[in-house]
Amino acid sequence: MDLEKRPAPQPAEPARRTPTRPTPAPQAPEGCLTAAIRIPVRIVVLVLVLPVRMAWDALVVAGRFLHDTVLRPTGRALLWLAKAVLVWPWVALWRYVVVPVAHGLGRLGYWLLVLPLVWLHRYVLSPIGRAVAWAAAGVWTGVVWAATGVWAGLVWLYGWTLVPLGRGLAWLARGLWRGVAAVGLGVFAVVAWLVRYLVVVPAGWLYRWVLTPVGHALAWTAGGVLWLIRMIFTGLGLGLHWTLRVLLVLPVLVLWRWVLTPVGRALAVVGREVLDALGHAWRIAGHLSLAVGRALATLFRRLVVEPTRWVYRTVLTPVGHVVRDVIWRPAAVAARAVGRTARQTLDTARASLRQARAGVRQALLGRPAEPVPVARREPRAAEARTLGSSTTALTKE
Repeated sequence: MDLEKRPAPQPAEPARRTPTRPTPAPQAPEGCLTAAIRIPVRIVVLVLVLPVRMAWDALVVAGRFLHDTVLRPTGRALLWLAKAVLVWPWVALWRYVVVPVAHGLGRLGYWLLVLPLVWLHRYVLSPIGRAVAWAAAGVWTGVVWAATGVWAGLVWLYGWTLVPLGRGLAWLARGLWRGVAAVGLGVFAVVAWLVRYLVVVPAGWLYRWVLTPVGHALAWTAGGVLWLIRMIFTGLGLGLHWTLRVLLVLPVLVLWRWVLTPVGRALAVVGREVLDALGHAWRIAGHLSLAVGRALATLFRRLVVEPTRWVYRTVLTPVGHVVRDVIWRPAAVAARAVGRTARQTLDTARASLRQARAGVRQALLGRPAEPVPVARREPRAAEARTLGSSTTALTKE
């Protein structure tokens, strides 16, 4: 007995290419105990989950409404305020204060530091450096010539004095070394013969005929003792192993196989059914919550939105049109006429004041002198050039 209705398999269409889907793994057959547990568990879980899902959907709708109407405009306003308070003053300070001041300081530093330093390097330090380099080259040449002379003297001294002396000392040291080596070899041969026949031969005889038999006897005795100890501990280990197996392992194995495993399988079936019931209940509660939300939205639209819209369209809009056509538009026309008349009056008064000020200035200071027209010395466009007349400033009379 299964509450989920599985869809019937659809026949494949050979003409249309559909993406291949992996075939689901075959499910194990369910018994009547599982179906008997499933129905009451799903009913109980649906009754418990439905209020939680409806409350969750209500919170989601309220959160979206709050986000769209309050949080987003508030965030944008706070962002604009933060820009206006924190960003734009620093941008203006950087653009209109720091950058011009930096450019000015850069130009000032260029004229006060860079150009004097360049002039100092070009016309003072460079000639001094060239003179010092020329003097150093002369001094170095002298030092090189002097060092060459000293080196030649040392080479002559080495070749004609130290080399013969060194060769004589080497021949003398070689003779002394040969004598000392011959004496040392003789002494070493005597000492080696004495060590061999006084120490090595007796020690070899002692190792071969005394220490080796004693060591073999000790090794055989230690091997026997170790074998005896190993056998004792092996017997103790076998006894302890079977004791623990009979007293602990077999009862624990029986408890695990015949008690804990069936109980665990039953609890696993119950837990799986509870989880499946939670999933189905959450989905069914979502559909129910969606239906309730749509019903409430329809009720709100029928009781509030549509009457408000009808009042706006049939009452407020005609009243607003009447107020606009009867009151606001004539008032606006009259206000524009009054404004136009006021501007004309102000223009007339300004022109009269200007004329009065010009009359007072003329009465106090007199009429200003009129500009004297200057005669043009170039021919007008209507006059034509002839052979008897000149049009230049030097030859024209």
